[in-house]
Formats: sequence, structure tokens, C-alpha cells
Amino acid sequence: MLGLGAAGVVTAPYLQRGLESFLGSVSGSDPTGLTGLLPNGGGFRYYSVAASVPRKGPEDYRLTVDGLVDRPATYTLDALRKLPQTRMVRDVQCVTGWRVPETPFEGVRLSRILDAAGVRPGAKAIRFTCFDGTYTESLTMEQARRPDVLVALKMQDKPVEHSHGGPVRLYVAPMYFYKSAKWLSGISVTPDVRPGYWEERGYDVDAWVGRSNGRTDTPTV
Repeated sequence: MLGLGAAGVVTAPYLQRGLESFLGSVSGSDPTGLTGLLPNGGGFRYYSVAASVPRKGPEDYRLTVDGLVDRPATYTLDALRKLPQTRMVRDVQCVTGWRVPETPFEGVRLSRILDAAGVRPGAKAIRFTCFDGTYTESLTMEQARRPDVLVALKMQDKPVEHSHGGPVRLYVAPMYFYKSAKWLSGISVTPDVRPGYWEERGYDVDAWVGRSNGRTDTPTV
């Protein structure tokens, strides 16, 4: 019994990583969405609204910044890594009810990228697009400039995995997790808020944890 217990302790991390890798690989091509019902060891669920999502890495990842800006830009993964990085530890709260406490995220503050682009007068919001070809999100300019909104390159102290929206995703700490768009590929400065994928399907545009979407969850900050 003691031997079996010790063996379980030793092998559990390897088995868990194998399960996470399997779920991540199949969820990207699962048209039923059923894999999203299965949690991994960290408590996360795998969600995608696209039938499949291409994988991108240092050689082909690009993040474009355009719209109402003076200096449109395109960032490679290496260029983003060279910018000053901010690490924060916050709870992740999904609007469906599950929560993953004290999750580390690290990346570039969105406000820094906006400052580098030079936001023009009349700009009121940001629209985010993703390289899954389907998902979109939005924030007001005031929300986007909060210090707890990141263009995240790391999650749980390791590079953001494909299944979690890597190599680059948005992280909006005080809002429900659907605002933290995965597979981020575009940041466009706009004159008004344009509802994102889930807002067009009934979710709140302002997704503050604990006071939106009819929920009373404890705020994440």
C-alpha cells in the first residue's frame, strides 16, 4: 500500500501533464465542445468557439496595433518579450461559476502598448481580435488603461500554452474570464465600444466579477 501510494505521488504530475496535453490537443478540433466540460489539474476548462485553432510560435506570431493611433505597429513574440514585464497574482473567475485562485500572469501592460502607439483624440475603446478567426472582445479606454490589464505571455509562471490561448492572450484581472481573449492577434483603437463574441450573445459588456451577468461572486481584486 505504501509502495503504491509513493508511486502515485511520483507519477501523478506526469499523468496530469499528459491529460492536460491530450485535452488541449483535442479541444482545438472538437466541434461538440464536450472537452470543455473536463477540468484539468489547475481547475481550468478548455473553451473555444472555433472548430480549430492554428498554432503559432516565435516564427509566425504577430500582434497588430492599429485604428485611432498615430503609430500603428506590429509586434513579434520576441519584441513583446523585450518590453518591460509585469507579474500579478489574481483569482480567475469564469462566468459559469468555476474559479482558480491565485493564478500568476505575466506580460506587458496594455496601457504601455497604447502609449507607444499614441492614442488619438476621440478614441473611446479597444477592440481585440484573435487568430482563431472568430473570437472578439472589447474594453473601454478607461478599462484598458487599468494597471491590472495585461497582454500576457506567461500564465502559472510558464509560457502561455496553446490550449490556454498562447502564445499571447489578454488578461483582464477584475472581469469575468471571457473578457481575457485567447490567441490574441489584434488590438484596434476605436471611437466606441463594439460588443465582443459573447456580448453579442447576451453577456454583459462590462463584466466586473461579482456585479455583472446576474452573479454575486466575490470580486477577484
